[in-house]
Amino acid sequence: MSKDQITMYGADWCGDCRRSKRLLEELEVEYTLIDVDADLSAADKVIEINGGAKSIPVIVFSDGTHLTEPSDNDLKAKLQSLSII
Repeated sequence: MSKDQITMYGADWCGDCRRSKRLLEELEVEYTLIDVDADLSAADKVIEINGGAKSIPVIVFSDGTHLTEPSDNDLKAKLQSLSII
């Protein structure tokens, strides 16, 4: 799995982002992190994906689906469904 197959939009101050990052790292899943504070176009992308909401993290998968503020169980289930873990 290459890191370009999962993109996480997040920010350092976001507790849910830190939790999702920690899970991905524990599972040794590569991903690309885009900081919405540093990249304003990324913040706009989050709003577009979420239908107007600024909620993060938004984790986008290579199959075109995404999860917003996923629980660890939901994120793990998604990774299993895509045969990433």
